[in-house]
Amino acid sequence: MQILGWIVFGAIVGWLANGIMGKQGSGCMVNIALGLVGALAGGFLFQSLSGNFSFDQHGFIVSTVVAVIGAVIVLAVWNAITGHRPLR
Repeated sequence: MQILGWIVFGAIVGWLANGIMGKQGSGCMVNIALGLVGALAGGFLFQSLSGNFSFDQHGFIVSTVVAVIGAVIVLAVWNAITGHRPLR
């Protein structure tokens, strides 16, 4: 059941990151993958910067914001690698 939760969370985070970056039409699988990778990247980034960040210690909202920040960074790198430009 946890895997299904992570997939749904990854899809939501990926969708939010796509909305922030102004990118449309990436597809559900790309949103899930970028959302999950972004959540890991955001957690790693905040752990490195603060030294004591943990998804278990903070609430759902803080964890979601951290995951979205990581997903935006991952999406920007993905767009740079693949040559896609945001719509804005």
